[in-house]
Amino acid sequence: MEFKDYYATLGLQKSATEKEVKQAFRKLARKFHPDVNPGDKSAEAKFKEINEANEVLSDPEKRRKYDELGSNWRAYEQAGPGAARPGAGFSGGAPGGFRTMTPDEMRDMFGESDPFSDFFHTFFGGAGGDAQAEGGRRARGRGRGRQGRDLEQEIELSLDDAFRGTTRRLAIKHDGHARTVDVRIPAGVGDGSRVRIAGEGEMGAGGAASGDLYLRIRLSPHPTFERKGKDLYTTVHIPLTTAVLGGEAEVQTVSGKTLRLKVPAATQNGQTFRLKGHGMPSTSKPEPGDLYATVDVQLPKTLTAEQRKHFEALAELDKGTTS
Repeated sequence: MEFKDYYATLGLQKSATEKEVKQAFRKLARKFHPDVNPGDKSAEAKFKEINEANEVLSDPEKRRKYDELGSNWRAYEQAGPGAARPGAGFSGGAPGGFRTMTPDEMRDMFGESDPFSDFFHTFFGGAGGDAQAEGGRRARGRGRGRQGRDLEQEIELSLDDAFRGTTRRLAIKHDGHARTVDVRIPAGVGDGSRVRIAGEGEMGAGGAASGDLYLRIRLSPHPTFERKGKDLYTTVHIPLTTAVLGGEAEVQTVSGKTLRLKVPAATQNGQTFRLKGHGMPSTSKPEPGDLYATVDVQLPKTLTAEQRKHFEALAELDKGTTS
């Protein structure tokens, strides 16, 4: 497996803190997000790379596995909890340091049909191998009515899709054949939440019911809005004159609607205003979240002679009030 240096992707050292990872990701996400670079395939590819790097380095457990196992980390993760690390075997008290696989392990690896003879189980099982072999046969007999396990699959959504709700068509494989399923994702889902699709997990054995499929939601970053729970945060830029004298500013919402924000006189840079009910919809409560707009006061980059004259007069007035 090709090794991907996630630290280099985000421009970080291996000693980077969680906060530094977050800051680096946000900076690059704003630069390469597809909404900011429409039609730019290279920017889209770069965005996917930094998104993948952030997914690993922002998760303490995934980052630990990545640092320890390098290019083998994802294979180890996909093997599931309790799986052997690359190069390891089924350890135990049997001769040679190996033990017999449990019936469940055998089914997981080879399906319901056991390709090995009882001699295999007896030889590798050591003392008591006959009893273990018989126990394995009984367990496999009971397994014919085993209900299918639940499965989990990750799906990435944009903030816009999470706001409005969306339908995704998924190709789901069952024992060698695949079928497509249209899945409705409800409005308001959050990062890490799960959507259940009944009966689309592992197929049951011997006529038993199938398990369920759970879609784990991962939200891609948005260039304009940051989500915290069901509230959204954005930045609104206003000129210095509006901050000093007061006025109005336009605030875009994730729904596409433009709001008029009343800015009081003497508004300070970094001041935050609450726009009630313009955040994310809730999947459990009727009330939506709120939108918080933080003011970014824009200073003039150049001054005309007339503007400089007025600012100098203002400076003289300030001297008079402070003396």
